[in-house]
Amino acid sequence: MLLRRLVARVALAQVRRQDAAWHPDQRDCAGLIRFAFRSAYKQVAPDRLSSPLWRDGRGRPSDFADAEVLLQHSFQRLGRDDATREALRTGDVLAFRQEQDAGPIFHLMLVVRPEDRAHAPARVVYHPGEQGAAVRTGVLHHLVTEAPLEWRPVPQNASFLGFFRFKEWMS
Repeated sequence: MLLRRLVARVALAQVRRQDAAWHPDQRDCAGLIRFAFRSAYKQVAPDRLSSPLWRDGRGRPSDFADAEVLLQHSFQRLGRDDATREALRTGDVLAFRQEQDAGPIFHLMLVVRPEDRAHAPARVVYHPGEQGAAVRTGVLHHLVTEAPLEWRPVPQNASFLGFFRFKEWMS
């Protein structure tokens, strides 16, 4: 699907240089997802943007949704296991929830899977959330085997919420 490839292209472009159109106040993990999806739709299906892509905490159309609300109302959980991870497609999302003193912190990573799976690994693209931080990318399999436990997308990690797909792309 062209939209998936464009979401990936926009997200990966932010690793090289963050687009000035991506508002600095929205530069976090959920902001990267919102920006990449909106930018892709602008190129391929601008009419779809006549109403907001996202849903707010009450399920109403909204231009803004934080990571938790995106997961609850705009994305569908696919699962948490190895088979689901292997079936991920570009544009799918990994989600984590870290418990902090101030309350839970949600974190999202966007999946970029090359069309030719035999010659390139699946990657993740994400913003770490800190003000002024750079967008990062890494190999999905390395997260599974080398990341600190709280960031591993594996069933044994209680902080890992699972893999998710944009609800409009579920059919």
